[in-house]
Amino acid sequence: MTVYTLYIFDRNGTCLYYTEWNRKKQSGMVKDEEFKLMYGMIHSIKSFIQRISPTDLKDGFSNFRTSRYKLNFYETPSGMKFIMTTDLSVGNIRDVLHQIYSNIYVEYVVRNPQCELGQPITCELFQNKLDEFVRGLSIFPTRIS
Repeated sequence: MTVYTLYIFDRNGTCLYYTEWNRKKQSGMVKDEEFKLMYGMIHSIKSFIQRISPTDLKDGFSNFRTSRYKLNFYETPSGMKFIMTTDLSVGNIRDVLHQIYSNIYVEYVVRNPQCELGQPITCELFQNKLDEFVRGLSIFPTRIS
C-alpha cells in the first residue's frame, strides 16, 4: 500500500497545498495546470453524482478508482477539499482525510495567526506534522520497491 499525493483546495478552487510522497510518474504539465485539471474534475464528478443519483446523497462521493490509482476525497462543511491519491489496495480513508483536516489543518493553519487563510500554505510546522502523520499511517509503505 502507498500514498502518492495530497491536494488541498479552498472553496474557490485555489490549491492551497500540494505534496507528494511516492509519486512515480509526473503529469508533464505545469503544476498550476495540474491543479486546475484536478479541481475541475472533482467539480464535474460532484455535479454528475448529484444529478444522476437515484437517492439523496448524504456525503456525496468519497473515492473513485482507475486501473492505476485510487483518488480519495473529503470535503468539509466550509468547502475545503482534501484529495489524496493512493494505490488500489487502500480501503476507505475518509477518516484519515478528516483527521488531516481537523487535527493538522485546523491546528496548524486555521489557529496560526501567521497563516493567512485563502493563501498557499507555507507553514513549516504544518508541513512537518502532515508528513509525520502520513508517514505514520499503516497505508504508508516502510520501503518502496
